Amino acid sequence: MTTPRRALVVIDVQQEYFDGVLQIQAPPRDQTLANVVRALDVAQREDLPVVVVQHELPEGAPVFAKGSASWSLHPEVERRVQPGWKRVSKNRGSVFAGTDVAEWLAGQAVDTITIVGYMTNNCDIATAVGAEDLGLAAEVLSDATGAIHLANEAGKVSAEQLHEVLLVLLHSNFAAVASTEDWAAAVAAGQPLPKSNLGTSATQGRAAFAG
Repeated sequence: MTTPRRALVVIDVQQEYFDGVLQIQAPPRDQTLANVVRALDVAQREDLPVVVVQHELPEGAPVFAKGSASWSLHPEVERRVQPGWKRVSKNRGSVFAGTDVAEWLAGQAVDTITIVGYMTNNCDIATAVGAEDLGLAAEVLSDATGAIHLANEAGKVSAEQLHEVLLVLLHSNFAAVASTEDWAAAVAAGQPLPKSNLGTSATQGRAAFAG
């Protein structure tokens, strides 16, 4: 089994998700932050390439305005940033859209990205889907990501439901989903994370809802 060449991609661990309109609701944001920090510690110990991403909008925007408190990285992440890590700003969902992240990862010979940060229901899933187009394997750490409650003309869904559904969706095709603990063990062992596929997930889904 080939050892993955991983990079940790830390998406938008910014103050908006702790103090703003977009506060993470599930899993609990302090717990997810602790797991983001743990993943950073593993990456530093194992010498993994790290990409730290900030969503950035123009000055005066209601959220993520450049230079605002909402835009700032959480201090627990900011104080851990190392000079050799890639820092990048984006203004769209995927970390690959309008940035040079794909080129940087290629320069590091990365074949697998590990996604942590926010939100499961926006930038995380967009990045996992974008990785497929680039031929990169993706991993999503279930307890180092999070979602928000949503309601609009199409209906409403709780953050808990949204997070769970999206993780099942991701694991069925786009990404291997695992806890931070299991990922850390896989990194130490030089192993890929197990991932399902659409056919297997469909078969298991039929069995789960039979009758």
